[in-house]
This record gives sequence, structure tokens and C-alpha cells, in this order.
Amino acid sequence: MTTNATPLPPAQTCLADAVAHCRDVTRLHSKTFYLGSRFFPAQERAAVWAVYAACRDGDDIADELRGSDAVTQLDGWWVRMQAAFAGLPDTQPEGTHPIDTALSWAAQTYPIPLSAFEELHEGLRMDLNGHSYQTMDDLTLYCRRVAGVIGFMIAPISGYSGGERTLQYALMLGQAMQLTNILRDVGEDLERGRVYLPAELMAEYGVSQADLQRGIVTPEYRALMRHLSGLARSWYRQGRTGIPMLHGSARLAVQTAARAYEGILDDLERADFDNFRRRAYVSGPRKLLMLPQAWWELRGFMARA
Repeated sequence: MTTNATPLPPAQTCLADAVAHCRDVTRLHSKTFYLGSRFFPAQERAAVWAVYAACRDGDDIADELRGSDAVTQLDGWWVRMQAAFAGLPDTQPEGTHPIDTALSWAAQTYPIPLSAFEELHEGLRMDLNGHSYQTMDDLTLYCRRVAGVIGFMIAPISGYSGGERTLQYALMLGQAMQLTNILRDVGEDLERGRVYLPAELMAEYGVSQADLQRGIVTPEYRALMRHLSGLARSWYRQGRTGIPMLHGSARLAVQTAARAYEGILDDLERADFDNFRRRAYVSGPRKLLMLPQAWWELRGFMARA
């Protein structure tokens, strides 16, 4: 069989393969983020996948490795990010990593700030350094660094109006998603020796470290979870204010991802805040059922904007 299709030049073939790798990373590790990404136009979608995969690459190092090896690899990840932004993806003996190739293209195509990746690096180092969270301000800073700044990366890809105000809304939305992750993963984080719940807030609600280790959902623990879930929802409400300021189909993409992510809080509440023995989630069919609601809510936001 013959074909008249013109082969892509080697450089474009390499980029296409790199983007496909980032797409697969996104689909595997965050079905919610992947669902939202599908609403971006093709080129923007490719850049969003590149950003997600690069962030996930650093996050996996912080989650899966320990000790000096983790620190070394995370610092190496940061060197790779800087090289990608300079247009010179770090070449390993086995060749340039596809994530670096895709991110380098995305950073040259869109005004994604390297400073956002720098903050992410600082946040991931907090995990490796065994950072303890005494106050809600401590936890908010962590949420900003490891997730809030993702908004700074995505907004320039879609384009936006409203300047710094829009970026602050994007930051708030990312923080809401990270706090949702923390509430979902209390049990899993305990197995890693990590506690993100602020010590002052735990003391205020009468929850001790020993209570967490026992994994018993007490009335006091439920009250603490309800408080933090309410805070996350308030961050979602504030963050959604900026969605109409995004350009094009990015509005529906971000609204869909935010609505599906907040659905994790709904499931957690239905389980009476038991995040020790089960992981709250939103099933694929439920996410699809949320799409009309996300579209309807977005219409309301646009009418008020």
C-alpha cells in the first residue's frame, strides 16, 4: 500500500513522540487533569501535557525516593528544567528525556515563567527536608509552591486578560486542588511519614499525632476535616472567579478540571471523612455527568463577568 503523506522532519518527529509521552504521563497519573486538558486546542493541549509531565517528574522524585539520592535527583530535575527553558534540554548519555524536549518547545512557544518551576522546586524540597507544618500559613505556602504556581504555568498557554488579578485567581484554584489532595491522602501520607495537617489547627480541634496513627475517625477529626474541606471549597469559589478571564476553550477546560477535583471533597464527605482506609475519588462516569454542570456554571460565570 502506498501513501502520499509527507514524513515529518526528524526534529518534528522527535517532538511529536515527546508530546505523546507527556500525554501518556498525564492520562496515567491524573485522569481529572487529563479530562480538562482535552478541551484545549491541539497546540495548547500539547503544551499543557508538557507542563504537567514536567511537574509530575519532580513530584515523583519527592514522593518515591528518600535521603541524599532524592535530593540529588531533585536538584538534577531542576537543572533539567532550567536547561529546557534555555532551549537546550539536558542531554543524558541515553539521549534527551522526552519530557525535557516537550517542555523546551512549550517554553519557547508560550511565555511560561521559569520562576513558577523554581517555586515548585522549593516546595518539593520541603517534602524531602521533612518540613513540619505548624500553622495554616505554613500549609498555604506549601500548597502555593507545589500546586498554586501551576496556574502561573497554564494561564500563559491559554492567554488571559485581567493581568496579575487573573494569575492570583489561578493561584487560588491550584491551592484548592492541592488542599483537596492533602485531605484525600492523609492515610497514604502517614505511611510516608508525612503529616501536612497544621499542628496548631490539630490542637485547636483536639486531634493528636497519636490519633492520626491510630487511624480512627473521631468526632474531633471529622470537625477538623470539615473545617479544611470548607477552606478548600472557599478557595475553589475564589479561583473560579478568574476563569472567565481565560481565553477560548481554556475556560471550559479549567472549569471541568476544577469541578471534577472538587468532587473528591464530595466523595470524602459522603464517606464521613474516612481518609485512613479509603481514597476518595470521582469515577469516570461521574466525571462525564459533571460536564453539563461545569458548562452551565461557566455560562453563569461568563454572564456575571
